[in-house]
Amino acid sequence: MSPRVLIVEDDDLIGPSLQRALEASGYIAERVGDGATALPRVRDGAVDLVLLDLGLPDTDGIDLARAMLTSRPGLPIVMLTARAEEADVVTGLHAGAVDYVTKPFRLAELLARVHAHLRAAREHDEQGRVIGVGDLRVDVAARRAWTAGGEVELRAREFDLLARLVRSAGEVVTREQLMSDVWDEHWNGSTKTLDVHVASLRRRLGEEPGMPSRITALRGVGYRLETPMIRI
Repeated sequence: MSPRVLIVEDDDLIGPSLQRALEASGYIAERVGDGATALPRVRDGAVDLVLLDLGLPDTDGIDLARAMLTSRPGLPIVMLTARAEEADVVTGLHAGAVDYVTKPFRLAELLARVHAHLRAAREHDEQGRVIGVGDLRVDVAARRAWTAGGEVELRAREFDLLARLVRSAGEVVTREQLMSDVWDEHWNGSTKTLDVHVASLRRRLGEEPGMPSRITALRGVGYRLETPMIRI
């Protein structure tokens, strides 16, 4: 799947040019012109990198970057701005951006930076530290999880269960495999405890009975953590 880049840029010359260049380089690119539209896109999870103009009409780009990273820890954000003072650069990087590009910029250089940051993020995920599925982020090493609503407090077994499902996102994990991997490889008792833990995990993820769930049950088979549909 091609990497997905969100361009947050209200300039009607720069924005479309960036979108065309990214698409020509094989990326899925979407351009929006304000923070109110950009933040829900990030929360939906269908974004791998953000190119963020700091001079937006409805919000300060620094504040928007912080809000994005609260919802999506580890999301690569490259700030685009005419502010070239050292203090501005430091503020942007302290807000969590991975890079800070001043206007005017050379398109080839920006595309190279995008490629480098996406590659670094992919390698980071492949090492198993942070796994992302939609608005859900799981830091396996730190045993922490986040949704768009912020950090989720999980009990030890709930975290182990979530981490196992995330590693096979989009695929069915059988009841037997979950019991073996999360509880005990020699488990031969009832698997009812699995259903209890899944119900508890759903509640902690902010899901109420009757509402759509990230975790789909396949009766008699197992569970699947759903992956978001990609909108092109």
